[in-house]
Amino acid sequence: MTKTVVVSGGTDGMGRAFALERLARGDRVVAIGSNPAKGDSLLAAAGPDSDRARFLRADLSSVATTRKVVAEITSEYEVVDALLLFANRTSPQRIQTEEGFERTFALYYLSRYLLSYGLVPLLERSAQPVIVNIAGVGVRKGAVNWEDPHLAQDYSVVRAQLQAGRANDLLGVSFAGQCGGKVGYVLYHPGFTRSGDLSPLNPVARTVIRTLAALAARPVRTAIHPIHDFIDTPAAVPLRAIDRGRSLDLSLPTLDPGAAERLSQLTEELLAAQA
Repeated sequence: MTKTVVVSGGTDGMGRAFALERLARGDRVVAIGSNPAKGDSLLAAAGPDSDRARFLRADLSSVATTRKVVAEITSEYEVVDALLLFANRTSPQRIQTEEGFERTFALYYLSRYLLSYGLVPLLERSAQPVIVNIAGVGVRKGAVNWEDPHLAQDYSVVRAQLQAGRANDLLGVSFAGQCGGKVGYVLYHPGFTRSGDLSPLNPVARTVIRTLAALAARPVRTAIHPIHDFIDTPAAVPLRAIDRGRSLDLSLPTLDPGAAERLSQLTEELLAAQA
């Protein structure tokens, strides 16, 4: 059966590879990305399958733009069977968006929050809907800085990435608590993978990461392979946490329901203040 699959970060790295594989399987794919050249490249790579592909250009670090993406998808599609959340980008220096958010927090976490909840009406029309959030579940380092989520006082690229990763863990927990009876949620950590745009990093860092990737990173195809099963044979549970093929106990401290509720409330406050 043909599925409609939405992929954030769908024009680069794992997102691009996954989008092309779903197209090859006969699905309709909406790939969201900010770079029009990469969007054109995706459609070209899809070849004869491109008639089932849609590139949606959007900067998901913008809350307003992400909301427009939700509205556009809602106006053009009656159902979404799967939402894949890949979009992320490292920022060695702190960048504040025009809306006042730290960019990593906005792109890596807030866009996933808005897409997850915003597309619920379309997902609920699917027979077996699922959201797969590709982040770092199972990693215990890092935490949400409750008093300064924008990291205005103590920013580092690692701290920003870890905070957003832990926020996505909690997003899965809160979403499952609110919508888990109808839409399944999978938190998936693919591990160190030969994927991602390294251009924001300095030349030394890029060289180090590429050297390590050549020695120890998983191929993209290996990393994304389990995601097909999450979509095609979803488990009848509200929430799953998978770290490189290993199912995690949902009682992990990083999946604390109390912290998930606290983050959900904080997120709504931040979004309301911006609106």
